[in-house]
Amino acid sequence: MSVTYPFSAVLGMADMRLALLLNAVAPAIGGVLVRGEKGTAKSTAVRALAALLPPVRRVAGCRFGCDPADPDPACPDGPHPVDAPAETRPARLVELPVGAAEDRVVGSLDLERAIGEGVRAFEPGLLAAAHRGVLYVDEVNLLHDHLVDLLLDAAAMGRSHVEREGVSVSHAARFLLVGTMNPEEGELRPQLLDRFGLTVEVGASRDPAVRVEVVRRRLAADADPAGFAARWADADADVARQVAAARRRLPGVRLPDAALRQIAEVCAAFDVDGMRADIVTARTALAHAAWHGRDRVTIDDVRVAARLALPHRRRRDPFDTPGLDEKRLDEALRRAEDAHPDDPDDDGPDGGGPAGGGDPQGGGPAGGGGPNGGGPYGAGPSGGDLGESESAGHSTARDGAGPDARGHGPDGADGRPQRQPGDRGDDGWPPRPAGDGRDARTPDDRQSAAGGDEPTRGAQPVAVPRGGLTARLLTAPGVGDGVPGRRSRARTGRGRTTGARVPAGRVGALHLPATVRAAAPHQAARGRLTGPLRLRRDDLREAAREGREGNLVLFVVDASGSMGARQRMTTVKDAVLALLTDAYQRRDKVAVIAFRGTGARTLLPATSSVLAASTRLAELPTGGRTPLAEGLLAAADLLRVEHLRDPKRRPLVLIVTDGRATAGTRPLDRAAAAAAVLAGTGASCVVVDCESGPIRLNLAARLATQLNAPQTPLEALTHPRDRAPAVAA
Repeated sequence: MSVTYPFSAVLGMADMRLALLLNAVAPAIGGVLVRGEKGTAKSTAVRALAALLPPVRRVAGCRFGCDPADPDPACPDGPHPVDAPAETRPARLVELPVGAAEDRVVGSLDLERAIGEGVRAFEPGLLAAAHRGVLYVDEVNLLHDHLVDLLLDAAAMGRSHVEREGVSVSHAARFLLVGTMNPEEGELRPQLLDRFGLTVEVGASRDPAVRVEVVRRRLAADADPAGFAARWADADADVARQVAAARRRLPGVRLPDAALRQIAEVCAAFDVDGMRADIVTARTALAHAAWHGRDRVTIDDVRVAARLALPHRRRRDPFDTPGLDEKRLDEALRRAEDAHPDDPDDDGPDGGGPAGGGDPQGGGPAGGGGPNGGGPYGAGPSGGDLGESESAGHSTARDGAGPDARGHGPDGADGRPQRQPGDRGDDGWPPRPAGDGRDARTPDDRQSAAGGDEPTRGAQPVAVPRGGLTARLLTAPGVGDGVPGRRSRARTGRGRTTGARVPAGRVGALHLPATVRAAAPHQAARGRLTGPLRLRRDDLREAAREGREGNLVLFVVDASGSMGARQRMTTVKDAVLALLTDAYQRRDKVAVIAFRGTGARTLLPATSSVLAASTRLAELPTGGRTPLAEGLLAAADLLRVEHLRDPKRRPLVLIVTDGRATAGTRPLDRAAAAAAVLAGTGASCVVVDCESGPIRLNLAARLATQLNAPQTPLEALTHPRDRAPAVAA
């Protein structure tokens, strides 16, 4: 049996741990979304959380985990008698795989019983298994949108409603929902972000002492998992007791009118949509007060709750980054206090302190009680090499040289040394992104490189499309077998039913008429005279459905001198950014290649992060000759690699150029040969003609002919209104 890494042994990540614990105290908060770079213990902390939850009493044999003291009257396994036998089991951690099908998530018709016994029975899914436990979705941003909708609906309502394959079932589904994601692989839509109660950003510490201790603990856990867990058992037990005590204390915590006004003032100041933010912030403030042993909510509770509940609700479009200006937060809280200075309920902090402080008994998320007095998130039994601040679970600065409590160093937002403003590589391009497509420079450097004329969202400059500019729909021809999305026609698990087929493996959506037709000719041979239809597994047919797929939209942008006129490049950026917004809405992957001077550069590898693409476009330099051949060959190389990684995702290549080729010897002939190579990949291409002026060479039309691709003028790509005709590749 595998041993879970102890929750108390996770070093740093104070906000993440606090958000998880507050949801453990009050699951009604609505779950946690943990955003951060890879390798930051997101999954480790979530898996360790379930061990801290109180054991669950359930009706013996109930597949839906009904509480004997309050059974679900609509339980499909019920009704349960008052004296039904009960059993105790640990709280479950149920993991939902990214590739899970809808019937595995919500449940479906039990085909074995339907075929063997002729009865209509329900087979529970993962939502039923997670009832009164933790439902964990790793890489939630890669999960299909309709599955995310199902999860969030169930988490919000506390019930799962299943209407499929002739089955109508409703059962309780109250769970602590935790999702983790790497933003570089794509964002969740704002509507889905809003459904998560809290969100936290995590990043690896840049302090060598903290990193040393993290590695030391990990190696110790790998060498002796049971022994390592035993050393931290007392610390985990302390936290578990605090969670149970806070749950008992929560119903008696009071939310004064003064605190409600502070919550309303803060939510209004940050212009969040709807009222969910106010409700979640209030629930979080109550849970935070209960966690710290208080019987009323204070301004410190409101501040901590706002920091966790509001950042992801400020997004308006894919070019916004989640974040919260803490100066504005403090100003909003001061305004609320100044507006009612004599309010008897507004008595300010009562000694509990903010999230970093312990509760009155020395507990709390950063208080004492861990091994050797280090607190539940302390330095560990061996003491390590960390000072007092680190042993409390915070990555604090040392002598002004280490990272602060958020893991930020003095040099830049991510702790890396700052570059001089305007620095570029030796070839005149911006510094090459790392393997994940991120820029290694600080926000100030990126702003300088962008010339200071690009808007800044959050902490980094991004190119932002003009308001009201909508892209025309570009689609790949034919019908694909790709991942679900909203762009091109495809055979998917959702959409309109177009026929039936023999299932290749597990039956998906059952096509009942086709199944009956397949079984009907064999009824006499199977000895049926009366009674239910006699079915065998080879009679089953599943529905063939046609919906929409997401594509890989590859932008190949001419950044040469022929395209470098400031006004023309601005128009090109506007069009590309409108297409990026469209790609985000249609759940596509995007990649960006630019060519200029003597070669081409992959500015952004294939990713679902539109924000990353717009950041790279903000820095796009222009000038030099036009190496069209190199740009086309770079596109062909990227498509070959991506086909190996994601063979079902069809590519759509948008070549934004005026068709000129001026670099190297015989540039037009080399461009024609490169076009043949790109066409040989089978990718659907669209040539976006950017030529302007009274004298036209029509070279873009020539390129389109070589690629066997449609040509469209730049002006035709965008439209001021939402409704625009589609353009097929």
